[in-house]
Amino acid sequence: MISKSLTVTLIIVAISFIVITSYFLKKEKIPEKYSLLWYLFSILILLVAFFPNMFNFISQKIGFEVMSNMMIAIIIGILLLVSMFLTIMISDQKKKNIILIQELSIFKEKVERIKK
Repeated sequence: MISKSLTVTLIIVAISFIVITSYFLKKEKIPEKYSLLWYLFSILILLVAFFPNMFNFISQKIGFEVMSNMMIAIIIGILLLVSMFLTIMISDQKKKNIILIQELSIFKEKVERIKK
């Protein structure tokens, strides 16, 4: 069982994530598909706040002695997935930059030929 102050803190953190994600989504700082990850993370925090016994049961069945250890493992897994997605995005951007540079070079060469 978690304390009432921890429950309130978790609710505040989850609502803060929802508000911040909504703000960045409105300002178009993050695309919708990535905001879903943060909304799901917020929902997970709310579930832990409202149903801590369920997560205690699940963590014990999986083999974790303490629910907090399971939550840390889940958070590390989520961070690894986010890192993988960001790596994929950077790789795609690098490929697009190379193509753009090549196209720009071809365009510059054609402009120079027309000038001469």
